[in-house]
Amino acid sequence: MDGIINIFKPTGVTSFDVVRKVKKISKEKKVGHTGTLDPLASGVLPVCIGKSTKIVDLVMAGKKVYDAEMKLGEITDTYDREGKVLREAKVNLTNKEIIDAVMSFKGEISQVPPMYSALKVNGVKLYDLARKGIEIERTSRNVTIYDMNILNIDIPFVKFRVECSKGTYIRSLCYDIGEALGCGAMMYNLTRISSGIFNESKSIHLDNLNETNFSENIIPIDKCLINYEEFVVDEKFEKLLINGVNISDKRLVSKILDKKIYRVYNIEKKFLGLARLNENGFKMIKLLT
Repeated sequence: MDGIINIFKPTGVTSFDVVRKVKKISKEKKVGHTGTLDPLASGVLPVCIGKSTKIVDLVMAGKKVYDAEMKLGEITDTYDREGKVLREAKVNLTNKEIIDAVMSFKGEISQVPPMYSALKVNGVKLYDLARKGIEIERTSRNVTIYDMNILNIDIPFVKFRVECSKGTYIRSLCYDIGEALGCGAMMYNLTRISSGIFNESKSIHLDNLNETNFSENIIPIDKCLINYEEFVVDEKFEKLLINGVNISDKRLVSKILDKKIYRVYNIEKKFLGLARLNENGFKMIKLLT
């Protein structure tokens, strides 16, 4: 059984809980999620099954859209409402000041991952260190906030929608906005509306997933890769590609204009995998047949 299922994760369960349930229903050993959602967060969590686990990195690379709610005037050690309160402050701000601060984070920003995160440092997850009371210096990294929209302001709560790149921590974003406002802030609620091509409207809630409807909710691998242009090869080139050969034959490479990734099919429209032109020829980078 190969493909991707677009799960809507409820609050109160971990991403691993989702994988465990999918494994149990599918009876498939190879199952992996495409980007951790904290137990506090809900939303879209694409889960790869079988051969589709080979493209987890490509699925994760897509843009993310979140609906976030932050609470001003309160900072916790986890940057969200499940943590220990470290500092509180009065919130004496106008709506305009809040809006200006939020919108100032659009574009490429430098962000420090929170200690309570699954990010690994020297092979150890940060939250494992944090639970032991150990805090280490984290390297900042650049992420991109493509768009921000304020949904509602009811001080001390602010709801906003953010479109961002892979690797963006919304808890850190809320914390940084709070610092910019001078009163502090934490993430109160979070819902992931979309991840790449996968969105909430076409997801299935984890609680509704069962053995009866499981197969009808699996999306074929190639349908999850529609951002890559389709390329058809004949029988001769099909065999070479499947065997891992770099094809330099001009009859094939002359049809390829650049080194982007292609979805490759045979003449019978069977999906073979992903291939790209390199200095030695055209070669499979992900064999998915």
